[in-house]
Amino acid sequence: MGHVSKRLYSSASKLAVSTSQLKQFPPKEAILTPDSGKPNFFDPELWATLQPPPTSALTAFAHRIGLANVLSSADVVRRACTHKSFLNLHAKYYPASPTPPTNANLATLGNSLMGLFASEHLHAAYPHLPTRVLKAAVSAHVGPLTCASVAQEMGAAPLLRWHRQPTTPMSPALLHSDALASIPRAITALVYQEISIQSARKFVQSFFLSRQVDLRSMIRFRDPKRALIETVEKFGRERPKSRLLKETGRYSNSPVFVVGIFSGQDKLGEGFGSSLKMAEYRAAEDSLHRLYLTRTPNHLLQVPSSTFPSKQCSIYKTGSEAPYTPGALGEAEILYASSGRSNIVAPKRPTLEEIEAKRESLDV
Repeated sequence: MGHVSKRLYSSASKLAVSTSQLKQFPPKEAILTPDSGKPNFFDPELWATLQPPPTSALTAFAHRIGLANVLSSADVVRRACTHKSFLNLHAKYYPASPTPPTNANLATLGNSLMGLFASEHLHAAYPHLPTRVLKAAVSAHVGPLTCASVAQEMGAAPLLRWHRQPTTPMSPALLHSDALASIPRAITALVYQEISIQSARKFVQSFFLSRQVDLRSMIRFRDPKRALIETVEKFGRERPKSRLLKETGRYSNSPVFVVGIFSGQDKLGEGFGSSLKMAEYRAAEDSLHRLYLTRTPNHLLQVPSSTFPSKQCSIYKTGSEAPYTPGALGEAEILYASSGRSNIVAPKRPTLEEIEAKRESLDV
């Protein structure tokens, strides 16, 4: 029992907070005061929310993410970690105190910069990526959930000052992840303001764009065989043909077929399945994935924002812009089943003769 009590006492002493570090303890909220005939009880969670983070934690955070030269003072870090929802709570309990600065403007600017960097990076890296998939990829790299996750990894969660807000007719409910996502956005804007847009892009590249995102799972096709036929015709290639490459257990309970799709002598894709139809479906899907997920090599990757000045100077000065070689633009994706709303002429339905000819082209 002695060892157990000693261990519990040592663990509790590490978590204890010395009251000598507080300006006033117990706080005013701890005293029962009548308010409209009802006592006002002390809420420890609310009181902890009102307390500013210590200066040492703010300084350590700036050094931990490698931006001590940008976040040079504790006030700058405190502003980047203060959400605008904290103002109502502060004005309610400290009406005589000055209003603390928030990261509202910085988060808005940082969100636009992060969207710009992610859009141009993904468009240059994957020139053939469909528009909807590109938007989903941008959200996966710099969206609210990703920003909140990065803020957690940075260790910014204990420094966040915010107040939960319910749903209103004008705005949705404010959650902890939404408020936490404003911190990386505000830091991006601070790097842009204090140094340059090139440094802000490097910050986003290091913390966000360097992450691996599974883009293949974002691409779905309603009819990959039809989409592949239209795509091949758009590029002026030979009509794709399906060929059986391998098979095993055709007359057993678990057969496996491997089908490849060829355009002339070039194999576009390959797929397997327990039936010829499933294998051909997967082969067509694999062919489209190979096209849309074609990535530009890193040594050839260049984005338009790399032409901006690396230092704070006028962009109208001669020679201030870096050289830029634009990459090849990718072909737009094939859109079908849109009921004519996309202003694209839909292909004619195949006749019975064309269907029979297509069946004969399947070499089984």
